[in-house]
Amino acid sequence: MNAVYPFQRSPRCTATSKRTRQPCMAPAVNGWTVCRFHGARGGAPNGKRNGMYRNGLHTDEAVALRREISDLQRQSRALLRQLAS
Repeated sequence: MNAVYPFQRSPRCTATSKRTRQPCMAPAVNGWTVCRFHGARGGAPNGKRNGMYRNGLHTDEAVALRREISDLQRQSRALLRQLAS
């Protein structure tokens, strides 16, 4: 009997081999266009789920504070240029 399994009907990976120029043809991960071997679900999670906080340098609050400071510096330089001329 020829049973058809769900992975046989699933969409295929869109990655292409550099050597043979053939498509991968492994089943793609749900919600992705590539298989698990070609980068689907790769990378570390964002935020607290990552668990790699060391110094708080790259938290959203720190980035926002640095942007605000650089904006204030830019405004003060422009004001000083206006006063000097």
